[in-house]
Amino acid sequence: MGSQSSPVKSYDYLLKFLLVGDSDVGKGEILDSLQDGSVESPYAYSSGIDYKTTTILLDGRRVKLELWDTSGQGRFCTIFRSYSRGAQGILLVYDITNAWSFDGIDRWIREIDEHAPGVPRILVGNRLHLAFKRQVPTEQARAYAEKNSMTFFEVSPLCNFNVIESFTELSRIVLMRHGMEKFWRPNRVFSLQDLCCRSIVSCTPVHLIDKLPLPVAIKSHLKSFSMANGMNAVMMHGRSYSVANSAASGGSGGGSKANSLKRSKSFRPPQSPPQNASLSSKGNCKIS
Repeated sequence: MGSQSSPVKSYDYLLKFLLVGDSDVGKGEILDSLQDGSVESPYAYSSGIDYKTTTILLDGRRVKLELWDTSGQGRFCTIFRSYSRGAQGILLVYDITNAWSFDGIDRWIREIDEHAPGVPRILVGNRLHLAFKRQVPTEQARAYAEKNSMTFFEVSPLCNFNVIESFTELSRIVLMRHGMEKFWRPNRVFSLQDLCCRSIVSCTPVHLIDKLPLPVAIKSHLKSFSMANGMNAVMMHGRSYSVANSAASGGSGGGSKANSLKRSKSFRPPQSPPQNASLSSKGNCKIS
C-alpha cells in the first residue's frame, strides 16, 4: 500500500503559456535557452508547434510552465486556434531587427481577442544582442505595449538576458489575476537582511536599539523595521503603560501637593481681637 502511494508533485502551480509571433522571430531560440526543461510533447503530432516545460521559482513557490511555440506561418493558424483554448498566458514575440515582425503584432492581437479573449499577455522584443541592427526603437515598442496594457521586455536568448524574468512576470500576472497571490504571500522567502532585522528586533526593545554596538545607519534601519512590522508593539505598550502609570502617580502626587497647599491655605492663623475690645480691656485695667 505504501509503495503504491501517489508521487509528490514537484511543483505548486501549473501554467500553460503560448509564444506567438511571425515566423523567424526567434521563438525557438527562447525555448532552447531554457536548459532545465523537457522537450517531449505529450501529444503524438508535433508538426507546426514546439513544446517545452520548465520550472521557475516565484516568491518561494515552484511554478511549472508548459510552453507552446506556435508557428507563425498562415497554414498553422488553425493550430493556434486549437491550442489557445486553455492558455493562461501569451507572449507576443517580435524581432527588434525586423520592423515587419513588429507590424504583425496587430494581427496576432486580433487573433487573441477572437480566440482567447482576456488572457494576460506581454510583449517581448527578441534578439537584443543584435541591437546594432535594430529597426524597432525601444520607445516605440514600450509606447505600443502601454497602449495595449501589456508589460514589455527585450530579451536575448544568446546572452540569457530577461528570458526567465519575462516568464516570471507573466506568471505573477496570471496568478494575481486568478487570486492566487494570497496563498503564497504569507509563505514568501525573506531576504537575509529581513531575517537579521527580524531576529534582532524580536529580542530587543525599540528603546534599547541605540545601545547596541552597531553603526548608526543600521540602528535607524532596525528602528524603522520594528515600527513598520509592529514587532515591538508589546514592549512599547508596556513601556508606555509604565510611563503612563508614573505620570499618573506623578499626577496624583501633584494633586496631593495641591490639596496640601489648599489645606495649608485653609488653616489660617487666628485673627487678632478687634481694636474696640482691646481698648475696653485697657479701660477696664485703668479703672481697676
